[in-house]
Amino acid sequence: MTEHETRPTTAREHAAGTAGREHAAGTTGREQAAGAGASEHATGITAREEAAGITAREEAAGTAGQGDTAREAGPDRQDDGAQVSTGKEGTGKDKGGVPEAAIPELVIISGMSGAGRSTAAKCLEDLGWFVVDNLPPALIPTMVELGARSQGNVARIAVVVDVRGRRFFDNLRESLADLDARGVTRRIVFLESSDEALVRRFESVRRPHPLQGDGRIVDGIAAERELLRELRGDADLVIDTSSLNVHELRAKMDAQFAGEEEPELRATVMSFGFKYGLPVDADLVADMRFLPNPHWVPELRPFTGLNEEVSAYVLNQPGAKEFLDRYAELLQLVAAGYRREGKRYVTIAVGCTGGKHRSVAMSEKLAARLAAEGVETVVVHRDMGRE
Repeated sequence: MTEHETRPTTAREHAAGTAGREHAAGTTGREQAAGAGASEHATGITAREEAAGITAREEAAGTAGQGDTAREAGPDRQDDGAQVSTGKEGTGKDKGGVPEAAIPELVIISGMSGAGRSTAAKCLEDLGWFVVDNLPPALIPTMVELGARSQGNVARIAVVVDVRGRRFFDNLRESLADLDARGVTRRIVFLESSDEALVRRFESVRRPHPLQGDGRIVDGIAAERELLRELRGDADLVIDTSSLNVHELRAKMDAQFAGEEEPELRATVMSFGFKYGLPVDADLVADMRFLPNPHWVPELRPFTGLNEEVSAYVLNQPGAKEFLDRYAELLQLVAAGYRREGKRYVTIAVGCTGGKHRSVAMSEKLAARLAAEGVETVVVHRDMGRE
């Protein structure tokens, strides 16, 4: 130490009455005023941290900046090691930095090519799941995080993962471990089928197996089974589709994922005019031309079936109310069968000559009946105003 450095130090020690041991430690006047010991001086605690009252544990961990953030968010909060800085109090983050309550439910659909993965995915989509086909496994955690940021708009995600991703498929094990670390609730659905059934299906569509290369279909199937062996062992649900048709597979998926409620049926009731042609998307067609036409009543001609006087005129005709009652009962029977067969959407076309009076009035009444029975119903008047 130079002479120039020694003299100021000695003066400060003399004024403070510092012992020779403290002089050897080189304690500054600022540290003496704060009452800091030699051990505190060794950690390099700043004046701002001293004023904030940083604890010895925080000093040892070197969390000068993070300690301030933790106190702002609440001193008693446990972060489980997550380093998330949001600037908000009580955010309730999980291990991955995503609000725990917002983490969507995840289903991973995989299995043999030709075993029905697409059918299973479409079934979940009809049940309200957000479905992504052939997503590289490494992007699954990112997809879950995006769903969590949707503020509840994407509460359930289904991802189809298969060997079409080739080299990407090797990342699946790492992605599953990442999801487990984040606390994501996930299920794996594996679709299985016999070699004979798979060969028959590939031959019927005249498409090669994605892994057969220059070999035969059976070679591709064998290679795929080997690649998926470990994933099949980890599956939460294995469905053998060897002897199942499309409707039976949908029924099994409904039983697992539809919950206690019966799968919902959505109906579109469409009025139309026969002179403009039948609706091409109609599942059922009803003909209202057996009722008198309000077109021939001068005071009703300018109006449509949405008018109360026109509607009353149509429904008060002989057979109108009986038709409405009987047809509503028929639709109950048909709707139950549609649900059993996995059909989720039905279009009921109700026609008259021009699609202005009778079909419009009857469509409105029929849609009201269906809605009262719990069927989600939309009314469309295709040809009204066309004349």
